Amino acid sequence: MAAFSVADVKTLREKTGAGMMDAKKALTEAGGDIEAAVDALRAKGLATAQKKSSRTAAEGLVGVAVEGTTGVAVEVNSETDFVAKNDQFQDFVRKTTEAALGVDGDDVEALKAAAYPGGGTVGDKLTDNIATIGENQQVRRMKTVSVTNGVVVPYMHNAAAANLGKIGVLVALESEAGADVLEPLGKQLAMHIAAAFPQALDADGLDADLIERERAIAAEKAAESGKPENVQEKMVEGAVKKFAKENALLSQLFVMDNKTPIADVVAKAGKDAGSEIVLKDYVRFQLGEGIEKKEEDFAAEVAAAVGG
Repeated sequence: MAAFSVADVKTLREKTGAGMMDAKKALTEAGGDIEAAVDALRAKGLATAQKKSSRTAAEGLVGVAVEGTTGVAVEVNSETDFVAKNDQFQDFVRKTTEAALGVDGDDVEALKAAAYPGGGTVGDKLTDNIATIGENQQVRRMKTVSVTNGVVVPYMHNAAAANLGKIGVLVALESEAGADVLEPLGKQLAMHIAAAFPQALDADGLDADLIERERAIAAEKAAESGKPENVQEKMVEGAVKKFAKENALLSQLFVMDNKTPIADVVAKAGKDAGSEIVLKDYVRFQLGEGIEKKEEDFAAEVAAAVGG
């Protein structure tokens, strides 16, 4: 019979911010004594780990890993760039990315539940890191790409360490051509992707909401032109097609010559190699993209503290 109730677990979590399982374990070991459990959690550095989750984590690292014909990219965030330079944090990102190679799909929760090298799960190690390093960290996202025949080529722009940095790219090339052909091509395409920031592999893959937003902007501009309605419609369609062409990878102009569409670059490489090459998929993870950093007003914070 447990020496504590569900209400005791709730109270302990409210006092410490600890996770459910950590709270239950601490109460069990403390024989139901809440204050002793608080002390135990504080001693383990777990009493504040969950409370830190409310702080914005927009720094950190992107990791990439490849095994055989499968590659994965993972983004792990921290609150400060200082932590991203921490050996413990870098080791965590590297090992978490390697663990992601064994996870089906792109489910971050499944990754957190995956075994972590050395024992426990990725989630367990994440909680331990938050407690020992002293700031919030989050495994934000992952994406896996693979081919049946061919290669997955990794690239890290301005790497902070091997396969770790702020812009990670994977290029999946399906082909019977040899690695001596595919690896250099993949590296060039990855560098293009890092620089050109495509939004999708092709026009059909572009987000519908993104297209509609561009259409609305183009319609507003066309209306301001004062031209006839039929001309405005053509202006809008032209603008949307131009946007799609510039943001879909296969139709983007290769950054190395600024004139050849990526689809043509790949086709030519396949023709030269005597074997068709298909750019099957890609990943481009840029650290913190889409995260709104909270701007702290230090003066207001101090004034509020004094006033409170």
